[in-house]
Amino acid sequence: MKKLPKIKALKVSIKPLKLKKKEKPAKPKPVKIAKGMGKIKKVMGEFSQHKLHSGSKKGPLVINPKQALAIGYSEKRRAKK
Repeated sequence: MKKLPKIKALKVSIKPLKLKKKEKPAKPKPVKIAKGMGKIKKVMGEFSQHKLHSGSKKGPLVINPKQALAIGYSEKRRAKK
């Protein structure tokens, strides 16, 4: 049998990985509530208590939450003026 030649070991230097430090997420800035946002909150509160009427107080009760949001946005728009 033939003898196989010896394989020389390669010298390889392995550098440790440098991991980046985890950056802390920036704290969210406090949100300022606009004038009209209070109106939307108020309207949705009335809707959840089943006291929200469409039009005037004599109008029919609002059943659809989308309609309640529309009323809230309308009042918000009026508050801006």
